[in-house]
Amino acid sequence: MPAMAADTAPGARPSTALPGVTLLASELGMPGLDRKRQVRLYLPPGYATSGKRYPVLYMHDAQNLFDNATAYAGEWKVDETMDALSKSGQLELIVVGIDNGQDKRMTELNAWSSERFGPGEGEKYMDFIVKVLKPMIDKDYRTLPDRANTAIMGSSMGGLISHYAINQYPQVFSKAGVFSPAYWTAKPVFDFVKAKQLPKDARVFMLMGGEEGGSMVGDALSMADLIAKTGHPADNLVYKIVPGAQHNEGFWSAEFREAVLWMFAANTKR
Repeated sequence: MPAMAADTAPGARPSTALPGVTLLASELGMPGLDRKRQVRLYLPPGYATSGKRYPVLYMHDAQNLFDNATAYAGEWKVDETMDALSKSGQLELIVVGIDNGQDKRMTELNAWSSERFGPGEGEKYMDFIVKVLKPMIDKDYRTLPDRANTAIMGSSMGGLISHYAINQYPQVFSKAGVFSPAYWTAKPVFDFVKAKQLPKDARVFMLMGGEEGGSMVGDALSMADLIAKTGHPADNLVYKIVPGAQHNEGFWSAEFREAVLWMFAANTKR
């Protein structure tokens, strides 16, 4: 599907997206959810001329990833970070960002229903990524489509659905970046992770800020302990807590480089 340059509406904040970021020209239908969704795409600087195929990272809340013009509270600077890693010869990825559903975000990014937020739509949301979006990306772009070269990452509710994704679809994803996961919205996730254990080669990077509040830190620590107790290899699990860090895009942006290099260690050039 053709893509178009990312831009911003007149009078809005100026765009900070780099040339490698485009919008898919048409919003994609989401089967079973009766809605459509914008997808944002980052291609490495050499994509047009290299002829190579690239690993792919799928990310949620795409409005916040590349462009201050669309970000809720600052952007992750994924494009700037990936351009720098590409130019230094360390890592090249295609990044596929799925816009959040705004008022549907709390249900779309949760595979479990909640009395507070409503029926969980995460299963259908992930089916959209796995069965609609990924096949289209693999068809239209030069990807490495196998699980060894496919990852998923997000923060808060995006962290929760990314953790669900790697356990529910281990044949699709072999790596997950689970940033500041909102486990408090989905307590059944603990029994799910215990019952549906990861393949031993799956790599999970869990991140939490020490000042995120509520049960966030305790829940994430409990989850890391649970994964370890399932016998998952310590080399394939990171649990990082950053003292003083809070629940925001600035924190996640600062940690993105380390996480993506660890997740794709087999693809990095030292």
